[in-house]
Amino acid sequence: MDPFLLSELDFIQNLQGGFGALAPIFKGITFLGNEEFYLLVIPLLYWCVDSGLGLRIGVLLIFSNLFNSILKLAFHSPRPYWVDTNVRAFSSETSFGMPSGHAQNAASLWGLAAVKIRKAWLRWLMVLVILLIGFSRLLLGVHFPSDVLVGWGVGGLLLVAYLQVENRVIHWFSNLNPSRQLTVALASSLLILLSGFLVLLAVSRWSLPPEWGQTALLAAPDEPINPFTLAPFFTVGGTWLGLITGVILMLRSGGLMSVKGSPTQLVVRFLLGMAGVLILYIGLSALFPREPEMLGYGFRFLRYTLIGFWVSAAAPFLFLRLNLAKRI
Repeated sequence: MDPFLLSELDFIQNLQGGFGALAPIFKGITFLGNEEFYLLVIPLLYWCVDSGLGLRIGVLLIFSNLFNSILKLAFHSPRPYWVDTNVRAFSSETSFGMPSGHAQNAASLWGLAAVKIRKAWLRWLMVLVILLIGFSRLLLGVHFPSDVLVGWGVGGLLLVAYLQVENRVIHWFSNLNPSRQLTVALASSLLILLSGFLVLLAVSRWSLPPEWGQTALLAAPDEPINPFTLAPFFTVGGTWLGLITGVILMLRSGGLMSVKGSPTQLVVRFLLGMAGVLILYIGLSALFPREPEMLGYGFRFLRYTLIGFWVSAAAPFLFLRLNLAKRI
């Protein structure tokens, strides 16, 4: 085994030996980088706190997940508990390891929040969260230190690139007529799917070492690894299409919804909106078939398109209709 890999495995084993008792706490911290957490926070921001910030974080999350999925397949590297039975899998993942998606998303999304927030203590809190999320992935045995460091680096680069191009892209997109905006949304969504097929084709000659899957099953018998999947690309492509289509319709029908409202209105908004998210996220997941594989991908794309559209437009239209909100 590679000496560098051995040193990283030793580091993780020592970390787990010293702090393994804190694993339940760090499972809670790692939740701050999970998909389910963002499904709670982004709608909350968009509907009740700051619609602009919520939309920006949503868009950045989509593209961070896209690049992370591409890089995971390109690097096709294992997770610690896939290669060493001495590493405890306090958590488990089915995808490749590098770069850490949690670390990457934390650096980009919590970093964006830190840039937009003016209070210094909140900015330092965001930095602390970024560090803790990365550390949690090491303690839980799902990432090597190099995975986390690369994740932070990629996330930071994405944040810088996003801040550089954001205003120019918004200006260009807002000057298009609605039909061209919808065409761009659909075409870019299809390009996301195409990128998944292309990167999977590029690594198709590489074979997954069978011992990785065998070792991973010893640590996490209920979650066999499945790294060569297009599911993340259909998730990202569908969410992007639904989110942007909803924003286009909102803007063309009078503007985005104002986040202002009484405490009662804000609570009802969030609870009602999240009920819709849960119906689409959990209900359709149970209802839609997953086999055959391509049919399952198609239904996944539809489900996430509906979730994106519900968050950006359908729920706000409902709030406006029920007099729970007004236009900006």
